[in-house]
Amino acid sequence: MLVQGSDCSIVIKTVHEEIYVPYSEETLREAYSLLQEEASIEGDGVCRAIRKRGGVTGCVVTPLTIGTAPVLLYLAMGSAGLPVFVSETRDIYRHRLNLLPMEDAEYFDLVQDRQGKSEKVKEISERLLFESCRVKSFELRIVREETIKLKLDICGEYAAVNYPYNDTVQSQTSVIGRERFSGDYVNYKINDKDYTNIYGLTLSVKKEGGTKTEVWIKRSLEEGDDIPSVIDELEITARLLRDKYEYRYFGMFRIKIIGLVLVSDETEINAADSVIGPLRYYAAGNVGAEVFTEGGEGMQ
Repeated sequence: MLVQGSDCSIVIKTVHEEIYVPYSEETLREAYSLLQEEASIEGDGVCRAIRKRGGVTGCVVTPLTIGTAPVLLYLAMGSAGLPVFVSETRDIYRHRLNLLPMEDAEYFDLVQDRQGKSEKVKEISERLLFESCRVKSFELRIVREETIKLKLDICGEYAAVNYPYNDTVQSQTSVIGRERFSGDYVNYKINDKDYTNIYGLTLSVKKEGGTKTEVWIKRSLEEGDDIPSVIDELEITARLLRDKYEYRYFGMFRIKIIGLVLVSDETEINAADSVIGPLRYYAAGNVGAEVFTEGGEGMQ
């Protein structure tokens, strides 16, 4: 038996390209449903059913890299404008994204390559192809001292089939393309004011017949004004350093959320030291993003 999430690699195949998704964790599996037959009047009163394969369900959690951020955020959010060339930054391109309901999301294929061991302790492998998948919900998770991660909840109507090819996308991915965004290089701006006391943030979006967006802001409690209960605009900017010795950025994405209303304060104060308290907001407005791919010059 192959254990879910054990030594697994994921490849996403869109109409335009194939990308290797850096592994973090995954629970992708075939979905099953029951075809139920009601009990007959003259029978024994037992409802009978048979199992039917019904596509794919589960999720993929992966760190965002400079190579995967444009595609993964595009699949999560739903639409993208044409890439815009930024002359001041040479080969950096900008992609504009807008959050759309699940029905408008693009379909993609997903190749799951999992390693495991059989009952006789022999190494075995399984490579499955899930066709025509969509993202039904997602979470963007940002925490200091950790890589920025994106959780994609996957759905699809077709059962998995064995993937017959031995090609790999991972070997074709450059080292630079695998560099990851970090929660340490994220700026938060609320109503045109910078906030430095935000420890982390989670953007949670469900896309079923429409979009429902929530934002959890984890902030350290400090003296003075706290984060307001009504936010007209929240801007999250994540930058990627070329390396630790240079102060130039060669990748960035920015997310703007309009119309946030405080739902509840989930802070538990049971310590004398500094406290990290989460605030839960509901987003009544639009969500948009800009993604810059890799380039060789600084970005402001």
